[in-house]
Amino acid sequence: MEIPADLRYTQDHEWLRVENGIAVVGITDFAQCELGDIVFVEIETENEELEKGETFGTVEAVKTVSDLFMPLAGQVIEVNTALIDEPELVNNDPYGKGWMIKIDMSDESQIDELLSAKEYQDLIET
Repeated sequence: MEIPADLRYTQDHEWLRVENGIAVVGITDFAQCELGDIVFVEIETENEELEKGETFGTVEAVKTVSDLFMPLAGQVIEVNTALIDEPELVNNDPYGKGWMIKIDMSDESQIDELLSAKEYQDLIET
């Protein structure tokens, strides 16, 4: 299972990477393994301002539907539309082509509240 050291993580199994001041968010390799084959990703929060912890969408796997949570506050400025036709990108490339949203962050200091790769590794091993 892959846990890239350069990302930050939530206890809800989302990851976050900052690119040019914009937060890119997806679900972790662990999460997609636990969910199984992802068949549908629904994100209808584009252009919405959401608080940390609020639901920004859902991911549907063969056996279950799970909510997706904002890792920090901000405006959802882009949704990965490739997931509409290819939700399996989340399974095949969770940290790359399987990203879900981009956020214009309200408070970058909230990044410091997220888990490091080591802290996330410890979380999923307990």
